Amino acid sequence: MEDRHPPAATSSDGPRLPRPLARLKRWLVGHHMTLMTMADTPHSIALGSAIGIFFGFTPLWSLKTLLSIAVAWICRCNKIAAAIAVTLHDVLIFAMPAIYFAEYKAGCWILLRPAPLHRVRFHFGLYDYLHWNVFVRVVWPALVGSLFLAIPSAIITYFVMRMLISRARAGQSPG
Repeated sequence: MEDRHPPAATSSDGPRLPRPLARLKRWLVGHHMTLMTMADTPHSIALGSAIGIFFGFTPLWSLKTLLSIAVAWICRCNKIAAAIAVTLHDVLIFAMPAIYFAEYKAGCWILLRPAPLHRVRFHFGLYDYLHWNVFVRVVWPALVGSLFLAIPSAIITYFVMRMLISRARAGQSPG
């Protein structure tokens, strides 16, 4: 009797993932390995990742990648790690509108402003950031609210990434 299932389908990895999830998994594994094998210190890679995660939560949609790389350069940490981490938010695009809206509502609450009853447009270009009215009404509350997710996430990312990279490199060292 011939077995119709290839060995990969019956491996201990579990059932096969749907194609979009399989692509996401390959992307995450590839970037994880890129971060683990960079020729830089664990501190530098972890700090770059933390900066990228921080800017990923901010509502500076058009500028977050450039800002994360610039801040990583200023802090003298790994710019590639910052770019990979900020891009992680683009992979989670399905959840980000809800997160941005929650950050906006939290920012309105912190700034003691009532949230508008009408629909708010959250798609902005670089030109829109230059209008003071748009900045004060939408971007500023969202930016303030984003700090409550961005700062703790960046701190956790720093320590987790530093631990993971240190452990991975300790296992590779001879002796």
